[in-house]
Amino acid sequence: MQRERLYLYDTTLRDGQQTQGVQFSTAEKKQITQALDDLGIDYIEGGWPGANPTDSAFFDEAPKTRATMTAFGMTKRAGRSAENDDVLAAVMNAGTSAVCLVGKSHDYHVTAALGISLEENLENIRASVAHLVSQGREALYDAEHFFDGYKANPEYALAACRAALDAGARWVVLCDTNGGAMPSEVRRIVAEVIAAGIPGASLGIHTHNDTENAVACSLAAIEAGARQVQGTLNGLGERCGNANLTTLIPTLLLKQPYADQFDIGVSRQALTGLTKLSRMLDDILNRVPTKQAPYVGASAFAHKAGLHASAILKDPTTYEHIAPELVGNARIIPMSNQAGQSNLRKRLMDAGLEVAKGDPALARILDRIKEREAEGYSYDTAQASFELLAREELGQSTDFFEVKRYKVTVERRKNKYNRMISLSEAVVVVKVDGEKRLSVSESMDETGSDRGPVNALAKALAKDLGRYSAIINDMHLVDFKVRITQGGTEAVTRVIIDSEDGQGRRWSTVGVSANIIDASFEALLDAMRWKLMRDSGALK
Repeated sequence: MQRERLYLYDTTLRDGQQTQGVQFSTAEKKQITQALDDLGIDYIEGGWPGANPTDSAFFDEAPKTRATMTAFGMTKRAGRSAENDDVLAAVMNAGTSAVCLVGKSHDYHVTAALGISLEENLENIRASVAHLVSQGREALYDAEHFFDGYKANPEYALAACRAALDAGARWVVLCDTNGGAMPSEVRRIVAEVIAAGIPGASLGIHTHNDTENAVACSLAAIEAGARQVQGTLNGLGERCGNANLTTLIPTLLLKQPYADQFDIGVSRQALTGLTKLSRMLDDILNRVPTKQAPYVGASAFAHKAGLHASAILKDPTTYEHIAPELVGNARIIPMSNQAGQSNLRKRLMDAGLEVAKGDPALARILDRIKEREAEGYSYDTAQASFELLAREELGQSTDFFEVKRYKVTVERRKNKYNRMISLSEAVVVVKVDGEKRLSVSESMDETGSDRGPVNALAKALAKDLGRYSAIINDMHLVDFKVRITQGGTEAVTRVIIDSEDGQGRRWSTVGVSANIIDASFEALLDAMRWKLMRDSGALK
């Protein structure tokens, strides 16, 4: 059976940039554009040229893409022609082959927000789209507040869509702008729109996630006949975000009935890069990835219960709806004091450690974990520290270097601008290949900002590890979590560090001490040792 074409439209660079606290640089926009193009997205909305300097600069430097590069703007203003509207002209001047214009489709917004007549608004839509088409551009019309407008006045909402189509629009995109529509409503209304004579092959869907239904509403629209779906990577977007393409894409590609019905332009091979793409975006935004995110989250394929792990060991499909490798993710069997030998053996196998069932080493490792967790450690998420502990008990650990001593000082002083600043300085002495090495580093970064004592320690430790320095050059800390595990005078601090390297690997380590610096340094040492263990070839 021949599959229908379903088109993917990404608006991360425009609607996603409306997320509170998000602002992409031009270079970051280009990086994301390339990644989206490699994935197989059909349309990439680069921003609103003329609305801000970054968006304008991006279109001046936009990379050549297989995807259709799209500029976003709004329909012409009342009282002037499309040819003489400077806002519309800025969008046209971006030179993209496609242009998406947002316009009102809810009668209340026309009269209350725009303050014009309903017929004037329809004329603005017609004239704007006709102008795009006359200039050889592919025209898209975003019908703003469509679902609310349809429920209030279906005849007018449909008239707005027809005005765009009659003027030559390739796509009319039905927008749930306030994010309050329910999937059943979306399915019914899209079906009614198609029954009213607007072809599904020209309909798109654009949903917001204010009720956590953006993906469900998008799927409902597709099932009803819409053939373009819009969204953002990691669900970025104003308020609660947009439909999440990192959830929609694998669902459409791997789940029935969509997999057999549609061709979405993304290959199975490209899909294996989805997790890396999701984490790349979080890295650009300096955000901690959502661990429970479907498909791409670090916990999406984590199995903690002993019963689950035992079944997973026999057949992963017992507790997994897809194989994690399909989206570039990995299975995790967390280790905790609740763990049984099934969890332990599976986790050891994932680390490349074959231990036979009933081997006394399994009991030793479990006992060690329980002892350590009684002291405040947690191996539930600190998988790398668990692996180091297990290798030590199995006699398979390697001492790459020895820390002889370290010291950190924190100083408050005035800078050249007469402002009080903090400055941390770390001294670390290590023994590598029989030779002592002393390194000193400050916590100040290239912008003059203080990054704290742990940053100073990390820089000092990594500065001179002899032949191992080159191996850890591409690793960096991406998250740092601190928790007090006991109260009163016996309080101890637990630090979890998440690290990442240039190969896209991410790993977690744990340190515990009454002193937060000691706990941090212990987690930091584990992070570096795990990286060296994986990349130095010492275990081969």
